[in-house]
Amino acid sequence: MRVHRSAHVRDFTVLPNGMLQCRRLSFTARGLLADLLSRPDGWREDGRHMADTSPQGRGAIRKALKELTAAGYYRVEKIRRPDGTIATETHVYDTPQLAPPGVTRPVPGRAATGGAGALPKDRHQEPSFPASDVTDHQSAGGQAAEVPDEQLREAVATLFRVIRPEPRLRLGEAEARELAPLVAQWLERGSSAADLAQALLPGLPAPMHSAVAVLRYRLERKLPPAPAVRPAAARYAECTKCHDPVPRSGICGPCAGLVPRPAGIGGGEATTRTGAARARAALRGCGRSLRPAC
Repeated sequence: MRVHRSAHVRDFTVLPNGMLQCRRLSFTARGLLADLLSRPDGWREDGRHMADTSPQGRGAIRKALKELTAAGYYRVEKIRRPDGTIATETHVYDTPQLAPPGVTRPVPGRAATGGAGALPKDRHQEPSFPASDVTDHQSAGGQAAEVPDEQLREAVATLFRVIRPEPRLRLGEAEARELAPLVAQWLERGSSAADLAQALLPGLPAPMHSAVAVLRYRLERKLPPAPAVRPAAARYAECTKCHDPVPRSGICGPCAGLVPRPAGIGGGEATTRTGAARARAALRGCGRSLRPAC
């Protein structure tokens, strides 16, 4: 077989041979992956539109996407926006990503020097993967300087107590201190050791490439929301003379003679005296009517 290649200067895509020659994937899956990788970053297209614009039907495209997902070339995740809405984000890779994000990340490197027939390409787009995980951890909430030492020690002890039943989650002292700020945030928000165990232990990936990366990913993604701060109830004082509630300590306006005192229930003291006199008169009249006639 003779392979004929053309020298392209624009509108071309560099793809790894390992992806193009992966015999574990069908030709439909590999062709679909090559098509997706040739699109610019931010391209929006769902599986239904892929099937409607290609000779393959929706069943073939759906099967190809499942193959790419299982092989680690295609991933769809749901993210929560700051306004509370849910958005879907699709990731396409030219190398398989079988571990959770943060475990194995390709780093940007220099292009390999080819022979005389190597095709140069002007790479304007910056790599989408960061060079190291340290920057990600610091921007995601690594606040070791802001957490007191006592809380860090408690967080480290809690983390070791939570992961002790799982032999695959063995951490060193330095790794535990690296995760301590995230654990401290869980504890500050009212989470217990049982809550941490429920969030960290079930459904661990196999094989386990990096225990600290898996724990960091779950601690960041499953962090419970901060409790709502309720406004303090307004406090009132009592008047030193009549003991009515007043906004500030001292005497109320009626006792100070600044405003008239409002009438109480029943019409006030004058109404109470009038009513009592009427009641006594009525009782005396009833007594006379009950006397026997002579």
